[in-house]
Amino acid sequence: MDAQLLKEIEEEITSLLSDLLRIDTTNPPGNETEAAKYLAKNLEKEGFKCELFESAPGRGNVITRLRGTGSKPSLLLLSHLDVVAANPKEWSVDPFSGLVKDGFVWGRGALDMKSMTSMETVVLKLLKRNRVKLKGDVVLAATADEEKGGEEGVGWLVRNYPEKIRADYVINEGGGLAIPVAGKNIYTIQTVEKGIYWFKVKAKGKPGHGSVPGAADNAILRMIKVVDILGNYRAKINIVPTVKQFLTEVAKENPMIQQAVTMILQNPDKSDQIVDMLSHIDKPLAEEIRAKLRMTIAPTVIHGGVKENIIPSECEAIFDCRILPGQTPTDAMNIVKDLLKDVEMEKLDFETIQANEPSESTANTPLYELIVNTLKEFEPDCAVAPILLTGGTDSRFFRRMGSICYGFQPLRADMPYGEMLKTVHGIDERISTANLVFGTSVLYNIVERFMT
Repeated sequence: MDAQLLKEIEEEITSLLSDLLRIDTTNPPGNETEAAKYLAKNLEKEGFKCELFESAPGRGNVITRLRGTGSKPSLLLLSHLDVVAANPKEWSVDPFSGLVKDGFVWGRGALDMKSMTSMETVVLKLLKRNRVKLKGDVVLAATADEEKGGEEGVGWLVRNYPEKIRADYVINEGGGLAIPVAGKNIYTIQTVEKGIYWFKVKAKGKPGHGSVPGAADNAILRMIKVVDILGNYRAKINIVPTVKQFLTEVAKENPMIQQAVTMILQNPDKSDQIVDMLSHIDKPLAEEIRAKLRMTIAPTVIHGGVKENIIPSECEAIFDCRILPGQTPTDAMNIVKDLLKDVEMEKLDFETIQANEPSESTANTPLYELIVNTLKEFEPDCAVAPILLTGGTDSRFFRRMGSICYGFQPLRADMPYGEMLKTVHGIDERISTANLVFGTSVLYNIVERFMT
């Protein structure tokens, strides 16, 4: 069939997403079971047999499938049901209202990632309604706990029910949003994601009276040094092949950006100065590029002190470190300890909170090629590029199992690109109904063609 927008599904998918957004699945604690049950009920109305798996009370995962003949590889449409916290006082609407206004569906999870859950659900229903003769199984899984690392969601399913969720190919979050460059859209496909090393540092001291600070050993002052050193650390630039390919594609579309990218590729050690200049042209893009070029460390939580007049004997901070392909969490830990070697190491304790290796899938597959060709049918003058995701997704669990995983939720930047990115885990998260139709239409075309 020719690529075309499935406008007839607008009301259905808008309603589905709105309902999902009204179910508060803030993680922690998650409470994804209610959303999983809602989704199962929605699918069962059309004859799907759904299975609900709880890793713990309230931590629900829902899985269903359309069976094929087995003559083609299987495909998993993956999403997560949990969302990060939202402070209603900061939002202009109730973050759990699922409000539809001004052509947008508003709510925590609208972009990350209940819209993808809704798109994939409608894609599956359309395959069934249209009686598409599938040559491979299409599996749908909407899971728990991704926002806290996925161990109680996909991680648990992979350990306990691998046969229910395993697939040759996986389409998940992490790419697909078009980057507007010089009036042209560059769509991204996530093929690589950074690894995670989340760690805690505890600084120790000796308590004392706040009125005689010199007689004590203030753990907060020691932690200030730790935060200063790690927070200002700039790791060595390392331009991995996927980032080089992404930069090359972006550079083709804009002469000013092309000059900056050429300079970055020729003089990697000067990248920060070049990115600083680029930020005057396009700050969101510049900072995204900067984070793709190196390992990063960011302080994210700090606790210290017990009372106004007591010098604290303990202070702890949590750091979010992201590592590039070729690096390991152990490499990162060694770098951190080396950086802090002059901060009285005997008075510092280290604890690993979570550690995951980077993960990668080749772009040299029929599915990747089909994604590119389908996008160009919908938008002939667009460009498509693979990306390294600076964050992490559940794709890493499947890559370890040997699956080819692509982060791809096709979306147009129909509000300023930087503003759209800021709403993810931020304030007033929303997605346009036009994007819901566009994304579902592109995904349906890809899945139908790939599986027949």
